[in-house]
Amino acid sequence: MQAARGTSVATRRLSLLFAGVAGTAYAVDQVSKVLAVEHLTGRDDNVPVVGDLLTLHLVYNPGAAFSAGTGITPVISVVAILATLGVLWFARRIGDRVWAVALGLLLAGVVGNLTDRLLRDPGFLRGHVVDFLRLPNWPVFNVADICINIAAGLIIVQALRGVRLDGTRDRDHEPDRSGDRPDDQSDDQPAPVEGRSE
Repeated sequence: MQAARGTSVATRRLSLLFAGVAGTAYAVDQVSKVLAVEHLTGRDDNVPVVGDLLTLHLVYNPGAAFSAGTGITPVISVVAILATLGVLWFARRIGDRVWAVALGLLLAGVVGNLTDRLLRDPGFLRGHVVDFLRLPNWPVFNVADICINIAAGLIIVQALRGVRLDGTRDRDHEPDRSGDRPDDQSDDQPAPVEGRSE
């Protein structure tokens, strides 16, 4: 009973962490886009934030990452809806803090850009995503894109560490063969027989 209660508390905490990360990152993305549209509309110049390293420049992206697929915005929107449902489905099995953060950021990023495609011009499922962050020699991006990329990095790290979504490790599922035979008994030596004298 005590173990089940502890597991329930841990699961609830991970769910709250997932929801908190997703909600916070989504809010930052949406607020930053509203501010970008409000303050950068009509400006053709780059607004420096960190010298020429990071500048602000408002663009509307009808496609996916790096402006790919600009002619199939409705398809990208449907894929984003399916991705959102997929993240929510897998989030039910979270058993690790890093996975909770990764899936929370992934959900925030996917839903952040999906919100633009659903609600912004030119219309439902065809809306253009607000991008406004620019690095040298890099396509303009937004906070949602940052969330998706950080999430991808964390997922790769977890895969390399062998940590599964439920918090178990790959080695936890390997059979334990240490008890097959005593360590000090080799294949080519017979076991000693008690009571035998030479």
